[in-house]
Amino acid sequence: MTAVPGSPPSGRAKLADVAKLAGVSVGTASKALNGGGRMRPETRERVLAAVETLDFRPNQHAQSLHTGRSWTVGLMTTDGIGRFSTPVLLGAEDALGAGKISVLLCDTRGDAIREQHHLSNLVDRRVDGIIVTGRRTDPRPPLKGIDPIPTVYALSPSTDPDDISVVSDDRSGARLAVEHLLATGRTRIAHVTGPAHHAAARDRAHHTVELLERSSLELSTGRVHFGEWSEAWGRRAAEAVLRTAPDTDAFFCGNDQIARGVADALRENGLDVPGRVAIVGYDNWDVMALACRPPLTTIDTDLAEIGRQAALRLLDAIGSEPAPGLHTVPCRLVVREST
Repeated sequence: MTAVPGSPPSGRAKLADVAKLAGVSVGTASKALNGGGRMRPETRERVLAAVETLDFRPNQHAQSLHTGRSWTVGLMTTDGIGRFSTPVLLGAEDALGAGKISVLLCDTRGDAIREQHHLSNLVDRRVDGIIVTGRRTDPRPPLKGIDPIPTVYALSPSTDPDDISVVSDDRSGARLAVEHLLATGRTRIAHVTGPAHHAAARDRAHHTVELLERSSLELSTGRVHFGEWSEAWGRRAAEAVLRTAPDTDAFFCGNDQIARGVADALRENGLDVPGRVAIVGYDNWDVMALACRPPLTTIDTDLAEIGRQAALRLLDAIGSEPAPGLHTVPCRLVVREST
């Protein structure tokens, strides 16, 4: 077995080995693992990477007695289905696991009573911090009765601007989609999205209209088509768009399910995709994007990175270096055959 460069010659890795591999002092390595002290985020990440490489296992009992910490973090979700929250939670768990922090997962299923029950349990267990996430981007009320436990809101931001929230940058997502369609020569773009009372639908629609106006363009039908997050709505909306504006040459859809429904309707109407009409979806949900005919160009919201950033923000907050406010994670364009 080949030794990892910088690893100890034999036996269990020590904190000094971690510090040496990360290129920091033992004190800095200790503070990074304890969530304490001022340091650059990349320094903390370098220490956590060294921990992972060396499989360093601190004496948690001794650390708990010394620091008063439990070395556990609560991950609370309102998304029983897990479509959006699972990638967020996995990203958070990866970052926390590198520091040997145990994770307690709590599913509230969107029920206020269940949420309070889980909160009471987390407080009783003296968790070092809490990450809260959900299935929508709509702002949510902050948790109550948890002071002074550090808390970070991921994907679903807190309504309190003094809280720490990490969210997807829908403005960058809409910009990537619209600029890509314009770059492929499309100028008659329709926008089909979900319910108007959902922040994700509202925000993406607002940014789309704004971006088109900057290019002296408007939506092909003159309005946003709000509806449902479903393939059935995508099919119905596409039919309506084609009746109103048959010269439409592109659809930017609020999610991948809608986009797949649009693709079905265009194919049934004998319209070539992407030759005659291009389609861009949103979310990069591979179940939908790859099964679409043709495979779907879409916007990836990088949910795992949202979770990872939320965990790193939480570690900073646990170390008395909180960064309150709204923090955004940029989206990326995934180009496939639909454009």
